[in-house]
Amino acid sequence: MSYALNEVEALAKRAARGAGMSWGTAEEAAKATRWLCRNGIDGAGVLSALLDHNQGKAEQDLRPAETSGTWRAVDAAQLCALLAGAALSDGALKLKDASITMQRLSFPALLLPFMASAAAQLNCVLVLECDAGSASTDGNLLALSNEALLQATSADVVIRIGGLTGNILSQVSRAKPAPEAWDTLNTYAHKTYAPATEASRLAGAGAGLADND
Repeated sequence: MSYALNEVEALAKRAARGAGMSWGTAEEAAKATRWLCRNGIDGAGVLSALLDHNQGKAEQDLRPAETSGTWRAVDAAQLCALLAGAALSDGALKLKDASITMQRLSFPALLLPFMASAAAQLNCVLVLECDAGSASTDGNLLALSNEALLQATSADVVIRIGGLTGNILSQVSRAKPAPEAWDTLNTYAHKTYAPATEASRLAGAGAGLADND
């Protein structure tokens, strides 16, 4: 089944909130998921896997402990790609001086939308390299050397200024997420819904217990 990109973005935001992420991070997650889907990648699948992986962990333990030198998470935990990506967008100018290395980055595919944002800011092409392959983006187009990068759950990555290399992915207007990933996002999203009260159930039932006949 296919979904409009705005449907994907809305569900991703709600799911990230249901998984315990802050509003700001949930908004970043939604935009990142939409960007991946626009480039023909199952962003819903990547996000659902990351949300499962992050369960029970606090955001402050998953964000970069510092953004100078090599980026690492607090207490050697895996670095969350969403939190590292937001920091990368904010500190894009650092890439003009040197490459950035991130250790134990979880689900590196989710860093690609933030790389695109940084590339657009710098008006250049940024390249991500790791053992699973490489990706490059000019802020709009995305090229991959190896699709294994999209399945990587953890990697040490280097981001640097470079050129578009690899196969440029075709952009699409609708997403086709794996059914199980879509179901997982819906499960998280449902955690944001307020439980029904007796008053709300009666209000939703029209006349409730009153007999108007």
